[in-house]
Amino acid sequence: RKEFVDLYVNYVFNESVRKPFQDFMQGFLRGCPARKWEMFLPAELQIFLQGHTKVDWHLLEKNVTYGQYKKLDQTIRNFWTVFHELPEEKKKKFLAFLSGSDQIPGYGLEHFKFSIADPEAENPDELYPFANTCSHILFLPR
Repeated sequence: RKEFVDLYVNYVFNESVRKPFQDFMQGFLRGCPARKWEMFLPAELQIFLQGHTKVDWHLLEKNVTYGQYKKLDQTIRNFWTVFHELPEEKKKKFLAFLSGSDQIPGYGLEHFKFSIADPEAENPDELYPFANTCSHILFLPR
């Protein structure tokens, strides 16, 4: 029985996927040569390719710069109060709205910066918040 189980497990996890995996690996290595990846540990490579999956939202708040706002302005305080009450899924959706991705890039949250700016509209009540994803700027009407 042990031999049967060993052979079955080997077939399921190795033999049955050998050809598709080799095809994938050949294509992957064509675009991303292996010698470039050897310097990474598996966990580092995952972060590099996938980004950080856990976010310290208070550190994100500390990294913000403000345009036409001050940190203690009522609009900014209201924004952060509401933001920190959001569930994790909605916070990630905000991150995607702001940056185009719901993941923090591999270089880390401590280096991820964004700005909150006032679009200085004549009637801010008629304007929704919008973002410049390339520059990581959230335009937040007063």
